[in-house]
Amino acid sequence: MAFIDLTPGTLLSPVPAVMVSCASETQRPNIITIAWAGTVNSQPPMVSISVRKERFSHDIIADSGEFVVNLVGKAQMKPLDWCGVRSGRDYDKFAACNLTPVAATGMKYAPAIAECPLYLACRVEQMLELGSHDMFLGRIVGMGVQEQLTDETGRIHLEDAELVSYSHGIYGAIGEPLGFFGYSVAAPDVLERRMQELRKEKK
Repeated sequence: MAFIDLTPGTLLSPVPAVMVSCASETQRPNIITIAWAGTVNSQPPMVSISVRKERFSHDIIADSGEFVVNLVGKAQMKPLDWCGVRSGRDYDKFAACNLTPVAATGMKYAPAIAECPLYLACRVEQMLELGSHDMFLGRIVGMGVQEQLTDETGRIHLEDAELVSYSHGIYGAIGEPLGFFGYSVAAPDVLERRMQELRKEKK
């Protein structure tokens, strides 16, 4: 197999498609669609989001020092896309998309989106000016998950949320389970049992 050389670009795919909600003392709650978000640290738990300076949410996040990353399921796909092509300068996105802002743990201003499966409430630790985008490094200070996505043991079943991914301009759903962390070294009986459990959960 031979590779064809390409001009370097942002082709890391797939990535999570999320709605980031924010607000400040002077700005109403807003939503920005972000595909450039990711985990950067586990202790303390931290994520990053990258935002263009000209985006309406940029200054809101910079001023308030907080933001909420809302994971998006299939049911929220249309608002996810709409919030990415419309500006909060022109629209109240919560009202336009019939979404509900709710208090997020640890946040003074930024709300979570009630309709989304799970949220990560973040306080800005650092902003890095990188060029086209500024990266906000956020410490996760609160999390919330919809009750129906947990079982009696407290385990979270995100496979039931029909989470959305983004790959080179296309939204997609998380597909069939192909493995689990450590499956390559699991004993055959453990591998068979765990894969049966995963496939059962996906149905």
